[in-house]
Amino acid sequence: MKSGKAVIFSAPSGSGKSTIVNHLLAKRTDLEFSVSATTRRRRSTEVSEKDYHFLSVQDFLGKVDQGAFLEYEEVYPGIYYGTLQSELDRIWNAGNHVIFDLDVKGGIKLNEILKTRALAIYIKVEDISILQARLLARGTENQEQITSRLSKVAEESTFETKFDVSILNHDLDVALESAERAVNHFLEGNT
Repeated sequence: MKSGKAVIFSAPSGSGKSTIVNHLLAKRTDLEFSVSATTRRRRSTEVSEKDYHFLSVQDFLGKVDQGAFLEYEEVYPGIYYGTLQSELDRIWNAGNHVIFDLDVKGGIKLNEILKTRALAIYIKVEDISILQARLLARGTENQEQITSRLSKVAEESTFETKFDVSILNHDLDVALESAERAVNHFLEGNT
């Protein structure tokens, strides 16, 4: 396996981490997205194997038993997310750095596993009402799902200090610039 690095983005739902990750992927040709596995239902805008590896709970747990995941988490009752070792191997063997878009606990676990080869970035917003407005605007979840996601925000925000860098996404242009600066420094440095 080649000596690639890993950039981990985590945040409560609606914080803008996917927007930031997509921006960085467009800016750096040496970054490649790690496609996570999940048991949640595919949204109409998502492409299987590009956005997620969509698995049944039975298939997901089978992969857990096989040791196929670097990390996994039951993020919501009955809904699992995980990072497949094969994704990391695929990207590093191609000579690229890997970028992750993970839930908060998954990001912490992966950062602990990858240690100095990883930079973990936490994206935050000023107020939960901003998250609620963003979740409503994207129109991909029903009210029950939005309520469930928002109920996790208080808990997830307590883990901010476990990340290497925190970025406030109040102004998207400023957040994108901060993310670019942090990622470029990490990937181009000797750490």
